[in-house]
Amino acid sequence: QVQLAESGGGSVQAGGSLKLSCAASGYTLRTMGWFRQHPGKEREEVATMRSAGSATYADSVNGRFTISHDSAKNTLFLQMNSLQPEDTAMYYCAADRFFRTDGSYDYNYWGQGTQVTVSS
Repeated sequence: QVQLAESGGGSVQAGGSLKLSCAASGYTLRTMGWFRQHPGKEREEVATMRSAGSATYADSVNGRFTISHDSAKNTLFLQMNSLQPEDTAMYYCAADRFFRTDGSYDYNYWGQGTQVTVSS
């Protein structure tokens, strides 16, 4: 059974940093991602890491956030620097991406989320 457990969220002032962790059990990295959801808005994909080590980022966080993976600990990380109030959201990690016939994709496994709050 796959389980994902996020941690590392909290409250910081604008310009500060946080590092989120997602400990995975029962799953070996193929493709994992970080998402966030602002209240009342749709979920946004923030960063994705593939098993080959390649990463992609949303334009809104590119250059400020870094996704990484520690294979020994089977843990996914999201280093967030230069945080801004608009980064305030619930952050989720996800694992095991799959594609639908229409080309869209989703993930089979999700963590419970960790709250990030950035004050101005």
